Amino acid sequence: MPLVAGVDSSTQSCKVVVRDAETGALVREGRAPHPDGTEVAPEAWWAALRAAVDAAGGLADVAAVSVAGQQHGMVCLDGTGAVVRPALLWNDTRSAGAAADLIAEAGGDETGRRFWADAVGSVPVASFTVTKLRWLARQEPANAARVAAVCLPHDWLTWRLAGATGLDALRTDRSDASGTGYWSPATGEYRLDLLERALGRVVTVPRVLGPAEVAGQLDPSALGGPAAVARLGPGAGDNAAAAFGVGAGPGDVVVSIGTSGTVFSVADAPAADPEGIVAGFADLTGRFLPLVCTLNAARVLDAAARLLGVSLDELADLALAAPPGADGLVLVPYLEGERTPNRPDATGAVHGLTLRTSTPAHLARAAVEGMLCALADGLDALTAQGATVRRVILVGGGARSAAVRRIAPQVFGCPVVVPPPGEYVADGAARQAAWVALGGAAPPHWPLAGTETYGAEPVRAIRERYASARNHIIDR
Repeated sequence: MPLVAGVDSSTQSCKVVVRDAETGALVREGRAPHPDGTEVAPEAWWAALRAAVDAAGGLADVAAVSVAGQQHGMVCLDGTGAVVRPALLWNDTRSAGAAADLIAEAGGDETGRRFWADAVGSVPVASFTVTKLRWLARQEPANAARVAAVCLPHDWLTWRLAGATGLDALRTDRSDASGTGYWSPATGEYRLDLLERALGRVVTVPRVLGPAEVAGQLDPSALGGPAAVARLGPGAGDNAAAAFGVGAGPGDVVVSIGTSGTVFSVADAPAADPEGIVAGFADLTGRFLPLVCTLNAARVLDAAARLLGVSLDELADLALAAPPGADGLVLVPYLEGERTPNRPDATGAVHGLTLRTSTPAHLARAAVEGMLCALADGLDALTAQGATVRRVILVGGGARSAAVRRIAPQVFGCPVVVPPPGEYVADGAARQAAWVALGGAAPPHWPLAGTETYGAEPVRAIRERYASARNHIIDR
């Protein structure tokens, strides 16, 4: 059976999985860390990719490779293909002012937001590539003048794997292109006028490939060791790869509970939210991926466990010992401000504290419910944009909590499916590589063994009390 490799080049690390192309069975895997920071020299990603490939036993026997990566990162290249400056990552906020300027220049707050939503499906925020380019043009004009091409982390790694040097060999996919702020999921075309508005001129951008189109051939010498003559897939942004990795389809909403929280659905029509809450991205298959991001997710559980002096497993046991709704105790978990709703200076708050609710179990329950309610606000934003919710697929580190898994259906109001812990971004990239290797109109079906389904009657009072408390939060 042919083997394929999937790469997840995330903020923290690089993961490589090698799987059977037809069944999805895991054959081997490897990983290597990335440096900390919100700007990183792309060569560090390349070094980590090579180390992760070595840890995974090399790629000498694979038929295809695809790379998924953190979205939005700005990788600028000069005319020779050299990196102009360290890449600004999605979590670098120095371009927040540039985002505000781009909105204002398009007609002011309401008109500007509508302009950008209609143009590219999303309202610019500091994470998007377009705002980083505006920042570069204003703050580092000498570097901006050197830029001949701009690409994203996964584009650059695919380009390196091909051993390419010419800028015309840069390739990307719909999902990652849709996070730049100058490519439209609705039309499938670049908005080069918006790129010019940001940087001051038009430069080379990667060609956007179809879901299973070949991006090139793996250069046998690129990784410094034996390698097969393998095809390179188009790759993907990390959220789109995760959705593909868990097999999400129309009617599925993926809730990922990591350092931050993401809520995204596979849709048949593009989204365009002028409020900027829902980002109108594309998915990996040719559909669309409207997405909401929250700042406070698994770290809410970490903070509650630290406050109570217990482990995360003990926190889960405490939470399940309290009744649904925690007898009226509500935690609004805006511990780092919040993005959904847009309250960057907000603080966390506890409401409904009484003698009865002053117990570790009640606080643990309120922490879990509060985190899930914040994610459910994202779910509401998706449905307001037309998303259909048949079930929620729960992934990420926070999904390992027994309390989160059991309480989630009560908060979300629908069945919750929890796949076994895994590297779903890398798996999505590997499944795309299998699609490229095997050909065909549809990707191979890879069943997820060990998936659990949780159902429960929704407890509406949880969301109602949370909404009341959320409306009374204060800023720093």
